[in-house]
Amino acid sequence: LLDAVGRTINRIGKAHAYEAEEDRPGKVLFVIITDGMENASCEFGWHTVKKMIEHQKSKYRWEFIYLGANIDAAAEAAKVGIGADRAANYHADAQGTQTNYRVMSQQIEHYRTTDSLSPGWKAGIDKDFNSRKKKR
Repeated sequence: LLDAVGRTINRIGKAHAYEAEEDRPGKVLFVIITDGMENASCEFGWHTVKKMIEHQKSKYRWEFIYLGANIDAAAEAAKVGIGADRAANYHADAQGTQTNYRVMSQQIEHYRTTDSLSPGWKAGIDKDFNSRKKKR
């Protein structure tokens, strides 16, 4: 997970660096979707990815969202500098994945036209997750 995020941030950042200022996107929405905990990264660690994310957020105003299954998404997102307001748990099944993509499609449209996520951006994901949470 960390290697994928770190490499992607670097790749997007380098691509933007080679673009003329007027051709660079004014907005970047970076969505991390994971179905488990970090366990295999070799190139990037938590601290490095957190610094990279914080840099992109503060200098370039990138927006980051963290969607996690089988984990505490808010706790895992916090490790890389993404707030709980930008994290959501989901079920890693067809319904949960379809809900993620439907909600994110709506939010991408909103973000493109308003420069922000809607205040209740994750309500649909939370509703699906909570309605199907296993009773303990």
